[in-house]
Amino acid sequence: MKRLLLIATGGTIASTATAEGLAPSITPKELLESVPEAAQFCEVDAIQLLNIDSTNIQPEHWLLMVEAVEANFHRYDGFVITHGTDTMAYTAAALSYLIQRPGKPIILTGAQRPVSDPVTDARKNLLDSFRFACQTDAAGVFLVFSGQAILGGRAKKMKSKSYAAFSSINYPVAAFIDGRRVVHYTSRTQEEGPPLFYHALRPKVFLLKLIPGIEPDILDYVGDRYDAIVIESYGVGGLPFVDQRNFLEKLKTLTEKGRIVVIATQVMLEGSDMTRYEVGARAAARYNLLQACDMTIEAVVTKLMWLLAQGGDFQQIRRGFYTPVACDILTADMEH
Repeated sequence: MKRLLLIATGGTIASTATAEGLAPSITPKELLESVPEAAQFCEVDAIQLLNIDSTNIQPEHWLLMVEAVEANFHRYDGFVITHGTDTMAYTAAALSYLIQRPGKPIILTGAQRPVSDPVTDARKNLLDSFRFACQTDAAGVFLVFSGQAILGGRAKKMKSKSYAAFSSINYPVAAFIDGRRVVHYTSRTQEEGPPLFYHALRPKVFLLKLIPGIEPDILDYVGDRYDAIVIESYGVGGLPFVDQRNFLEKLKTLTEKGRIVVIATQVMLEGSDMTRYEVGARAAARYNLLQACDMTIEAVVTKLMWLLAQGGDFQQIRRGFYTPVACDILTADMEH
């Protein structure tokens, strides 16, 4: 029988009603008591690492999760982290970079309704997570929700209230969990070598979403305060360069300052390709730019935080950014 560790961090799954709305207060012991069926197929211990709304999750909290997993790594066969849904995709992506080649499942889950509610998705998500964690071929960071196991670097919250809140972006769902039945849809060759734990992030990453009419001067302010800027552009990736709102002039300044600039797209599926249109190709040819390709925004920003903490010049960051980690990027073109 597999031994698992439940690491509780709060979130809706652990919330109760207060005069100011739902707030985390339920203990991990109470979470386990809500799913007594789990004892039939695994042994679960539990610790309370945090008890906060996931809106309050910060990069420093991701490092605490890494420390908790590493400190208990050799005592358990897998780990389930309960977490609020609002930033869970960011946490799943971050842990994919901070814990590499684990050889064991590290699963994030939560709920859209508290476990204390008469009608809730919490018990299903917990049981599904424990069951998936007991699979012999489940290794790596996953987000388990509404019967699906999604690679950590591919998850995105798509719905604010519905139970089927998360989707796998530009990559197949890893597995479906239907009661006792687990159907694997992808087969991953396990990387050789001991697990890698990283304990540093540099969260000096800014995300800018373009809208018609936005002034490029914003990049002067951002470039003085952040080491990396992710620009959510339009379509397959382009930047305005006509009339008074010429973003290309600002890219020159950012390049001279040594800032890392990544061009992503606001379109959810199919990724970026800056070479397709003049509005992208002109920028890519002249300045030090990276592009997100088929990565999620959550993966882009957390990968940059991880790479920045390791140091290096633009070319080193570029190589690291385009090097796949846990299937986070498939269509990288090193010529971009």
